[in-house]
Amino acid sequence: MKRNAFKMKLKPGCAAEYIKRHDEIWPEIVRLHSAAGISNYSIYLDEETDTLFACQELADDHTADDLRNQPLIQKWWEYNKDLMECHPDNSPVVTPLQEIFYMD
Repeated sequence: MKRNAFKMKLKPGCAAEYIKRHDEIWPEIVRLHSAAGISNYSIYLDEETDTLFACQELADDHTADDLRNQPLIQKWWEYNKDLMECHPDNSPVVTPLQEIFYMD
């Protein structure tokens, strides 16, 4: 199991809508993430900077990198592109974070 953390950036004034959309996340999106070996996935919001911090666990045999090719994931990105910084393909701009400490 690998722990993975990254940050993303919301556009100003979009936090409430981002939270709403994740409160109503499509069950198929959750299933795709689980099937790709992603678990214990959390997203936190720094309200002062509109920065999202995400952490997740990846199974040793995960296929998380392949999710970007799933039409439903691409549809989710399209749905959320108005809320956050995105690449031209609507995927969120993700900045990996280096783990420097872990306590079990």
